[in-house]
Amino acid sequence: MLISDLSQSTVASAAHYLWSLVLSLATLLISILLLYLARFSARLEIKDLAALRSMFDRFPAWGKRASWAQQNSFEAFTIHAPAALLAVVAVLNGQTLPSITVAVALAHPALRVAYISAYLFNVPIARSVAWLLGLLCSGILYGVGLAALV
Repeated sequence: MLISDLSQSTVASAAHYLWSLVLSLATLLISILLLYLARFSARLEIKDLAALRSMFDRFPAWGKRASWAQQNSFEAFTIHAPAALLAVVAVLNGQTLPSITVAVALAHPALRVAYISAYLFNVPIARSVAWLLGLLCSGILYGVGLAALV
């Protein structure tokens, strides 16, 4: 099937999942920005560039949490991105996905923002709930996407 053969409504349906992917990438980039703010607050120097991770002990408490949030953001993105792409492929192949999939696809980046915020402000319960719900969103996308393509 060629892109020109796709209907406008099919492409519009896939757009939700592509937005989920883009917004999830944006949360990853935000976490990297926060890590660099922590590095600069710990007085990043040229000599530190040889071993950036060795600066960790100089980070303020929020900076250490920003570092951990950034590491988890990479992990979450590598789980969510294929799930969102799976939904895109399913929709572009003419499958109609349940409406819940749009909700969970768009909830994931919002939950990641909540996760990062809860991590920075040291609210472990909120962080854990946001992490679990975000993982559940990706799991639902995998399940629905795989079921649609099988």
